[in-house]
Amino acid sequence: MKDLFDDLPDVPEQPHPALGDTAALLALLERWVARGWLRALDRALAVFLHREVPDAPAPLLLAAALASHQLGRGHVCLDLAATLEAPDLALSLPPEGDDLSDPPPLPSEVLGGLTLDAWQEALTHPGLVADGAQGAPGHTPLVRGATAPGHQHQGPRLYLRRYWQYEQEIRARITARLDTPADDAATLATALDALFPTTATLDWQKAACALAARSPFAVITGGPGTGKTTTVVKLLALLQALALGRADPPSARPLRIRLAAPTGKAAARLNDSIAGQVKGLSLVELAGAVGQQGVDIPTLREAIPTEVTTLHRLLGSRPDTRHFRHHAGNPLTLDVLVIDEASMVDIEMMAAVLTALPSRARLVLLGDKDQLASVEAGAVLGDLCQRAEGGHYTPRTADWLEAATGTPLPTQYHDAQGQPLDQAIAMLRVSHRFDAASGIGRLAEAVNRPLDGGHTAKEKRRAVREVFEKAYADLARLRLNEADEPALDKLVVEGHPAGFVDGGQGRTDRRGDPIVPPLGYRHYLEVLRTRRPTETSFGEGEDRQPFDDWARAVLEAHCQFQLLCALRKGPWGIEGLNPHIGRALRRAGWLQASDLELEQGWFEGRPVLVTRNDYGLGLMNGDIGITLALPDARAPGRKLLRVAFPASDGSGRIKWVLPSRLQAVETVFAMTVHKSQGSEFTHTALLLPDAPNPILTRELVYTGITRARDWLTVVETGRGMLDEAVTREVMRVSGLGN
Repeated sequence: MKDLFDDLPDVPEQPHPALGDTAALLALLERWVARGWLRALDRALAVFLHREVPDAPAPLLLAAALASHQLGRGHVCLDLAATLEAPDLALSLPPEGDDLSDPPPLPSEVLGGLTLDAWQEALTHPGLVADGAQGAPGHTPLVRGATAPGHQHQGPRLYLRRYWQYEQEIRARITARLDTPADDAATLATALDALFPTTATLDWQKAACALAARSPFAVITGGPGTGKTTTVVKLLALLQALALGRADPPSARPLRIRLAAPTGKAAARLNDSIAGQVKGLSLVELAGAVGQQGVDIPTLREAIPTEVTTLHRLLGSRPDTRHFRHHAGNPLTLDVLVIDEASMVDIEMMAAVLTALPSRARLVLLGDKDQLASVEAGAVLGDLCQRAEGGHYTPRTADWLEAATGTPLPTQYHDAQGQPLDQAIAMLRVSHRFDAASGIGRLAEAVNRPLDGGHTAKEKRRAVREVFEKAYADLARLRLNEADEPALDKLVVEGHPAGFVDGGQGRTDRRGDPIVPPLGYRHYLEVLRTRRPTETSFGEGEDRQPFDDWARAVLEAHCQFQLLCALRKGPWGIEGLNPHIGRALRRAGWLQASDLELEQGWFEGRPVLVTRNDYGLGLMNGDIGITLALPDARAPGRKLLRVAFPASDGSGRIKWVLPSRLQAVETVFAMTVHKSQGSEFTHTALLLPDAPNPILTRELVYTGITRARDWLTVVETGRGMLDEAVTREVMRVSGLGN
């Protein structure tokens, strides 16, 4: 039967009072701040704009506060259409609900009666908002940017002007570099053949070197073990050989190449990796393949840089300001800049780098597009690599690649409508770390499968479950609840080898060498105890060598296991797990520390993570040190605590630091996945929380999985959390993806 109310006209929902009354809106924002749903900074912006422009409509002030809030959540701007579609995602609502009395209205209640047209109309105030499509004239604090056709949402985006300018700066400077590719494939072909063996199918590392040598801007992306560092070392050798092999020897000089990474930890790791690869790289054929008379091999090897710095140091950070010593008016003195772990570079830093880069200089970004994006706003590498999977190389690029590499490009990567940016991006597609027998590799592949690639969420969850069902030798799954402390303790102390096939015994690596069974934290504490030097004095120079060797062994042993988690707070975050793990190790007899020391003090064996760059001590954000007890020469039998850090220059030296000098460190028995980026551990345990959380995404799980080299234990504290995580993707709002 036809419903009696079907013919009645729709009654529009009444706008919330806060959308028509500025005082009511500011009061609502204050309640959101008090609840922790909004930052005080975000409300302060709305108050400031109202004070400067009293006639600003309330919907505009609300949009400004929400746009500011998105920056704190990693978004560059506010997408109005997406916000109206899912209003409650615009604030930092507690995922497990808010059980406090008298809750304020949810964003869905406030925005329920607001249409997109009405919100757009409110954003036309000339005193506060400029139109990005017209170049955003003037100095308004806000900029309205239209979404490009074909984007997921067709409505406009609202930017704080500074971030709109960052985006425009990045877009313009990358575009300028894409307009000037070098097309001389013949010059590269002989040199590339000297670096790479001949293969029947396209060698993607060789293709990446070719594309990066062709364009002043290039991106090399790929998953773990695909050879990103190997590729960039060969690229640097290629560029230097070509520079030194010019026809006119007097004018030939090595390129000024700088290597950088966003964090000290990433810089140190790249430093070690590149130094070893440059030392072992055969340059005989390459040296003879360039120039009329070839180049001198020692000169060529010396010209390949191995020192890696942080981006802050490269640009010359200035205390108490967000500005750098190097900028457009004082550019960097270099010819080539390579940035590793580029997924961690936020939009502000990328804009600063491009601004300080000389127009003639070459920029190469290196990173895994599928890893977690930067903690700060923006996902620049992810935005640039949105089309990397498909290649999208034009016929001209495909022909050029075949001429340069000697191998045709597979047809599935051809695209007559390919964009200029596509021609500068190379994706490495073969993992040399994980083979078909690796559960870690198969799990990473299943987790990373995009939902927009024809796979449903149900199919993706099934693919993840099937990996565990196949009982791969390097993969274990552990389910916990609050009563399972013994199981967690067994994992962190011993590594829980019983969770793996055959107790982790009998595995060999690619060379046939045996792989040590999975270990826990007991291992490094056992090395600490059994390898302690017998010397009674901690001296200088050679007298310190036994202690340096000891510390080096302890630090290496500590890398054998790491527990990673998603959260900072709560029993399953680092704030709850670190003291818990300390107590478990104390119960097992491996630590001697009181509860107070475990919570906030110093004790021998304490692993610490540096959380802020300290240039005075030469320590960078992400560096890990171990607290060790040294003999006090002034008082026999007395011990002094020092924290041992590996030197970040790849020399293998040990840096000893007084605990009192470390002002920004935290215990790191448990580490967040965000902090683990750029690291690798022999046995990684990835612990997922027991309740849904917005931070629990595909990218976080993928990043955690790929920190494991030989062994991975996935720890679930809540039923279904892995299934939920792998089907939720990070959606960072910006305009670069257009």
